[in-house]
Amino acid sequence: MAKPLWNGAISFGLLHIPVQLMSGERRVDLHFHLVDSRDNSRVRYERISEETGEEVPWKDIAKAFEYEKGNYVVLRDEDFRNAAPESRESVDIEAFVDPSEVGPEYFERPYYLVPPKKAEKGYVLLRETLKALHKVAIARVVIRTRESLAMVRPSGDALQLLLLRYPQELVASDAYHFPSGTAKSHRISPRESAMARQLVESMSDRFRPAQYKDEFREKLSRAIRERLKRKGARIARKLEAEPAHEGSDKVVDFMALLRKSIATNRRTPAQAAHRPAAEKPARKRPRAKATPAAPKKTHRSPRKRA
Repeated sequence: MAKPLWNGAISFGLLHIPVQLMSGERRVDLHFHLVDSRDNSRVRYERISEETGEEVPWKDIAKAFEYEKGNYVVLRDEDFRNAAPESRESVDIEAFVDPSEVGPEYFERPYYLVPPKKAEKGYVLLRETLKALHKVAIARVVIRTRESLAMVRPSGDALQLLLLRYPQELVASDAYHFPSGTAKSHRISPRESAMARQLVESMSDRFRPAQYKDEFREKLSRAIRERLKRKGARIARKLEAEPAHEGSDKVVDFMALLRKSIATNRRTPAQAAHRPAAEKPARKRPRAKATPAAPKKTHRSPRKRA
């Protein structure tokens, strides 16, 4: 079973809904190592200094930003520490919006928010409310060391969290030239338009994701299996069972929290018009009862692979 990235909560108003953040994508890329074809020994990348030609140990490696071609400014550890967001394991909802207002160009990566045992009530309450009102939630979330914009939406029985790109990460369409005008202005005849419509209609179908396969990966995987048969090699890895994640036994009075949240967020139309979307009302957020969490891994710089 996959491990959660963290155990935390969805937070909005005074409501605090315990969840686990689970990956919503499966990476299927095939990874390879470089080897010497003469003896099959492993070939690794080395950190070689351009000045001395010698290998640089990890303790002496720093990060530099190239502000002009060939010119760099070196950043120190404290620069990254000061810029890093406050480490918190929560999905902080800032607004509820119409899903049609968030274009697909903003979507970046999917995750699932999974409720622990005995914490389903608040989860279902939020999910069914979003469904009934046809709304999605815009939130901020810190995953590992990066704060991201995110959208929480209902998907069947699940609450899905989609990381969003910030507007400055998108290229505006006016950066490129596109042909304007109508079909007539481009001398497209009525017969050509009719034939194009007929072709599109003849190929129209429902979107069936399961029928699309990565043919390159499948052929390469088949080649790997054939190679393994020739070599007689078998690689097996024993996986340990994951402990079940238990929820809190504490009974939450959702009615009281909802009343307080509504009172806190109540404002006049004039106030709503002038209030920035990212601004949140001051509140004291209750801390989630401690739950068994997967031990955090110490970040280590990975070796580069081919």
